[in-house]
Amino acid sequence: MLEKPKNNKRGRPPKEVKRLRTLSVKCSFFEGMQIENKAKQVGLSVSEYLREMGLKGAVKFGVKTLNREVLQLTGTLNHIAANLNQIAKKRNSFDELSVLERARLNQQSTSLQQVVTDIKAYLQ
Repeated sequence: MLEKPKNNKRGRPPKEVKRLRTLSVKCSFFEGMQIENKAKQVGLSVSEYLREMGLKGAVKFGVKTLNREVLQLTGTLNHIAANLNQIAKKRNSFDELSVLERARLNQQSTSLQQVVTDIKAYLQ
């Protein structure tokens, strides 16, 4: 008889420490809203927020934001990537580029070179 192959489990791997115990907290409606708002401000669930406050007495407020230059750079790179994708699609279908498309390609090339220069300047 044929043996069945072992079924490889898929999905989320098991946690090292499972949190199985539930604690209830009684509070007024307004206290509950304040706790939920504070948890949302620090980017945690209510359970995580209360756990941190109970165990450590404080919650680290760490909002990660990107500066304006990085966001502009990302937008520029996405724009260039979309244009290059359109050019590659047209070239792969054996269509010739028009004069306007060649001018745009040269403009994108110049923009890309400027972005590279900006990245190098920012990192130094």
